[in-house]
Amino acid sequence: MGRLDGKVALITGGAGGLGRQTAELFLNEGAKIALVDIDVLKLDKIRNELGSENIITIEADVTNESNVRYYVEQTVNEFDQIDIFFNNAGIIGEIGSIDEQSLGNFNKVLSINTTGAFLGLKHVLPVMKRQQQGTVINTSSVDGLRGSPNLSPYSASKHAVVGLTKTAALENAAYNVRVNSIHPAPVTGNMMETVEKGLSAVQENESSEVKEALTDSIPMGRYAESEDISKVVLFLASDDSDFVTGSQYRVDGGMGATS
Repeated sequence: MGRLDGKVALITGGAGGLGRQTAELFLNEGAKIALVDIDVLKLDKIRNELGSENIITIEADVTNESNVRYYVEQTVNEFDQIDIFFNNAGIIGEIGSIDEQSLGNFNKVLSINTTGAFLGLKHVLPVMKRQQQGTVINTSSVDGLRGSPNLSPYSASKHAVVGLTKTAALENAAYNVRVNSIHPAPVTGNMMETVEKGLSAVQENESSEVKEALTDSIPMGRYAESEDISKVVLFLASDDSDFVTGSQYRVDGGMGATS
């Protein structure tokens, strides 16, 4: 028996490393998957790689409310329910101090990371309330729990996800709907390569030196892998966490223990 047998999981940011890894893990645990992203080519590639009949892919922009309504409707039309919502889509944005940040970049990052998360909650939660059950996992960051120089739009957006998480948890506890957030450390992949390159330009260091400094800031001495994060998402998605809501789960190799 898989830990998610009979469950339907909706995953945004599905074309990214964490989205793909979580989809694969969920499938192996018995779930049916709706995988959402704006990059339809990557979605098609992932679906072919996973090779399961229990996955559908949906092209959608998480900042567009009609698109969000569409991906929720498509999931329900295909699978009749939504038991798990991994509200995961996000971007880093441009690197630089607050006085160097453009309003356009600030708005873009908040639009995807915060408005996208809000719209997902707005349209998924009514489905779960009707079902009288469900679990939501919002992706924040270690930078949603601390300041992060040169990443002010990203940090602000991920702090906002914490507020959405706690509020949604309180509003929906009576419906047996749980809402929690995860807070990963730097994760190996394209996003951190973007951060390393951006900080390298700001600090006038080599990218390898930036990576070394970031790695040194993690007590366990390495970046997280997508698998490290997805295993915590699985716990929050499963019935093993059925009395957990409104919580912030650090998956950060000990970074939170330093403050």
